[in-house]
Amino acid sequence: MEKRLLGTLRSWVPIACGTAIYAFSLHYFVIPNELMEGGVTGISLLLNYALGFPVSVTTLVINIPLFLIGWRKIGKAAMVNTVLGTLTLSLFLRLMEVAIGRGWIVPFRSDTDFFLATLYAGVTIGIGLGIVFRFGGTTGGTDIIASVLSKSNGWSIGQVILAVDVLVIGTSLLYIPKEKVLYTLVAVFVASRTIDFITEGAYSAKAFTIMSDKGEELAQAITREMDRGVTLFAAKGAYSNTDKCVVYSVVGRQETRKLKSIVKQVDPQAFIVISDVHDVLGEGFRGR
Repeated sequence: MEKRLLGTLRSWVPIACGTAIYAFSLHYFVIPNELMEGGVTGISLLLNYALGFPVSVTTLVINIPLFLIGWRKIGKAAMVNTVLGTLTLSLFLRLMEVAIGRGWIVPFRSDTDFFLATLYAGVTIGIGLGIVFRFGGTTGGTDIIASVLSKSNGWSIGQVILAVDVLVIGTSLLYIPKEKVLYTLVAVFVASRTIDFITEGAYSAKAFTIMSDKGEELAQAITREMDRGVTLFAAKGAYSNTDKCVVYSVVGRQETRKLKSIVKQVDPQAFIVISDVHDVLGEGFRGR
């Protein structure tokens, strides 16, 4: 019981720290300079710029129905860290609103050098979200929509997230100057590179080669819990002269931690080789 609690805290504490950094970035760099974000956070920023709604409240309100959909379609286990990430994000956004309102924190606003604010916004957002993703969490929003559509319609998660981000940022042209939108695109690019660096490096995917006595069970678990393709190879151990099964699967960089956990649960004695993969083409990755 204590080990399970300790393992939970080891993932939940970093997720909370990541959302705190993300919330700080939004209120310290993004909102004062009227920059944008994609997804649900971007919608909350639009409502803040247009109507003055608090970002902490709208982020939570928009995510509540998504929680209910994700809970039914994706499952309880996959949603726990998502709910945690979203709740802590709303909490820290509210704390930042109070701190700024009382003058405890003075946001960074630039009337001349927006590029500096853009760079720091991208870096801090990337650090916050990178920590969240590295420890198996998300901040809800389009992640839930993308997961549901991927399971029900077979759409690429990346394509769904990109489509929503383009729609939200494009709509922002109605409320903020176009040069701010262009600065936002720079911040999004910097954030994505920072996330890559913090999570698993700048590679597009990771290839798992797993030697195990429970290859069939592993393949079923990976297919069921991650919806990723798996290939099995028959092999023989040279030293032991016993039959083995080689499991090969390619996953996104953000899924590395989850696949390691699955292997550990099914076969703690498995031998794992993780390789960097470039230019992955096919279902679940980039189009041909």
